[in-house]
Amino acid sequence: MNEIDPMALFRLSVLGPLISRPKLDRGEQQALLRELAAKEYDIPGSRRRHIAEKTLQEWLLKYRRQGLEGLTPQGRCDQGISKLSAEVQERLLCAKRDNPRRSIRVLRWMLEQEGLVGRGALSRSAIHRLLKQHGLSRPVGAATVPEERRSFTAECANEIWYGDVLHGPRALVAGRLRKTYLVSLMDDASRLITHSAFCLSETALEIEGVLKQAVLKRGLPQRLVVDNGAAYRSASLQGICARLGTRLIFCRPYHPEGKGKLERWHKTLRDQLLSELGPAPLQLHELNAQLWAWIAELYHRSPHAGLGGLTPLARYQQDLGRIRLLGPLAAKLDEIFRHRTERLVRRDGTVSYGGRFFEVPYELAGKTVHLVVDPHTRTVVGVEDKEGAALGAATPLDKLANRHRRRRKPALSEAEPLKGGAALKPMGPTLIDTACAEHYRPITDDPTAQDK
Repeated sequence: MNEIDPMALFRLSVLGPLISRPKLDRGEQQALLRELAAKEYDIPGSRRRHIAEKTLQEWLLKYRRQGLEGLTPQGRCDQGISKLSAEVQERLLCAKRDNPRRSIRVLRWMLEQEGLVGRGALSRSAIHRLLKQHGLSRPVGAATVPEERRSFTAECANEIWYGDVLHGPRALVAGRLRKTYLVSLMDDASRLITHSAFCLSETALEIEGVLKQAVLKRGLPQRLVVDNGAAYRSASLQGICARLGTRLIFCRPYHPEGKGKLERWHKTLRDQLLSELGPAPLQLHELNAQLWAWIAELYHRSPHAGLGGLTPLARYQQDLGRIRLLGPLAAKLDEIFRHRTERLVRRDGTVSYGGRFFEVPYELAGKTVHLVVDPHTRTVVGVEDKEGAALGAATPLDKLANRHRRRRKPALSEAEPLKGGAALKPMGPTLIDTACAEHYRPITDDPTAQDK
């Protein structure tokens, strides 16, 4: 005797009040179905607690026709057969084979843009089944038990920004292939990318450049959460954040989950932007142009599930009235982002920086000063003392121009002629005068005098 399927027994127990009576009065069956649908059940293999009235009616009809066999779950007759049209299947498989890194989200977006399917009409499961059937789906990694954490979000835009660096593709710079680094800043409340750029290094200078563009476009953040690396712990970045009134916060070492939202954006960027780059390397400015177009036209305007269906741009715009703007700091922004470095002024009134020499006020010769430096142009714009007071400007040294430059002379002493033609009192003979008089003494005719 065959073993009865557990699901068939469960369905039979649910239908018990209906099948236990040989005959039901008119309308009584529908009332019992509604009553059974209102109850809660412990359904095997499911988290659901209720059974729909229509499902109960189908079970009853199958039982009356086939008995207990009708209540036994049957395998799908269309298992392994995709319901997608041949054209859609061919396009999906071709796009996936052309670039195996394309995700299901990107594949669906491509078909929507090409007009093969309507927006939202193609389900992720249908694409996954098709790819799995042809051996093109990605393998699922082993499950891990994550550390217990608490989800949170900032109350308003610009309350918290996250900063991080992603290793990017190689780009052409002056005819050479150079490795790039994607430096990005994200707003926590809106998921808006305040600024992002591919750079040739991941030093503090590149991070400060991205931060400067971000505050120019999006205002001032209250807190900036960054990695614990040396570039983020630089004195220049800490000084800039202090002048902007932004609190700089460092994540715990080896815990990137503290910036999980930005890490998730990196995955989206890989799927939608980096995976679409062709094999030929781009110029650095072309790579950044594609990045900025993708952020502005696609990412910022795409509904986000974590924002209740709002786009990052729309969520950011809700808090425009609460954002801390630059205000008076706008006029001093260049000065805020300048570096300060200590130097000893040479005897000729010059200082060296970045392999170049700059002239400072000559009175500072031999003194230690702080150079105010524009790090992006590698020029010295001025000098300050230890307290930050300005001591004067700094200009690039031009030796050719200094040939015709009038030099300042020291003040006249009492031993030198005075203005207006006045003469000083004659001085007594010096030691040199006495030696010259003795050496060039006139010769006389008296031999006795000559011997003396």
